[in-house]
Amino acid sequence: MSWSKNLKQIVKNNGGISTTGIVKGTKSSILGLFQLNGGGFNFDGKPQLSEHPVAMLESRLFKHSARKEPDLNRDFLARLWVLDKELGKAMERRKMAYKRISNNRKYHGSGTHVFEQPPVSQSTTGYLAPTSPEEAQVAPLLARATLLITRHIEWANLVFGFEQENRYAIVDVCYPQSPVGFIREQSNVLLRQFLRLRRPFVAYITDALGTELFRIRRPFWWITSSIYAEVNGKEIGVVHQRWHLWRRIYDLYLGNKQFAVVENPGFWNWTFTMKDADGNVLAEIDRDWRGLGLEVFTDAGQYAIRFGSSDPALKTGPAEAVEDLEIARPLTLSERTVALALAVSLDNDFFSRHGGSWFLGVPFIVTE
Repeated sequence: MSWSKNLKQIVKNNGGISTTGIVKGTKSSILGLFQLNGGGFNFDGKPQLSEHPVAMLESRLFKHSARKEPDLNRDFLARLWVLDKELGKAMERRKMAYKRISNNRKYHGSGTHVFEQPPVSQSTTGYLAPTSPEEAQVAPLLARATLLITRHIEWANLVFGFEQENRYAIVDVCYPQSPVGFIREQSNVLLRQFLRLRRPFVAYITDALGTELFRIRRPFWWITSSIYAEVNGKEIGVVHQRWHLWRRIYDLYLGNKQFAVVENPGFWNWTFTMKDADGNVLAEIDRDWRGLGLEVFTDAGQYAIRFGSSDPALKTGPAEAVEDLEIARPLTLSERTVALALAVSLDNDFFSRHGGSWFLGVPFIVTE
């Protein structure tokens, strides 16, 4: 009988093969193989008494054949030990990856894509019914009464004065437990440092699953800024800033037709109301106060875009305390795309720091 047949006999008598593919001679697969092979020495070549007499007994049953066939030497057992360790680590990595995916499905923090898109809080029928493929694409994000846009804290900008790309999370107040979308800026790193707030950039607006819905493009500006909303490369609308010494005035266009204007009195007024040509309210953007620490030392602003009434049955938790805005007519989905672009433009025009740095442990911030 060859040594391989003897090994099969050992496997049969000692419980077969483990899930990792290694012989199960005893509680430890590798130790069992070693002791089945004689068990008289450890891996350092020193004498060692066996703690498993059953394994020793089985090894003696085929002791006569070991003289004729090559024995299971220490190198072979060492390779099996290494293989067993690697397989164990691979299984641990799989378990960790599975746990990480499971946690992501339950996690709804900003900046992390969730796996479920919250339902809309306004009906996509009637005035909000999509009239084009572009409107149908943005409906899951914009068919909502109130959107809360929160900017992430930029630690490199705060500590070192290094201008980073802006990141925002979008939340529907009717479903505050999870974001409905994200905004991610993409711009040149050098232009961000030298041009700062006047830098050109493109921002990608995605849903909670990370699927791109539309883009907003902001070119370089010197006196007044402009920002464009584009869906699948097609320009939907644009927001042009109008120069004034202290007032904040913006004109909103859908194609070549102006549908709203914002005339903010300036100074400490943080409410930007969109009105039509007759002065009727269409929508409103409020810049929320987030506390002294965040307002003084960070750029983490928060903006509430209020498009009008929503179904009261959909309001839960903090959304119940939010009052609906009385409007003359609801904005179309294309017009809401331009309104969201206006919120990003306001954040960059008036509520972003020029930079920051720490000097002797004291934050020094320059605003523009």
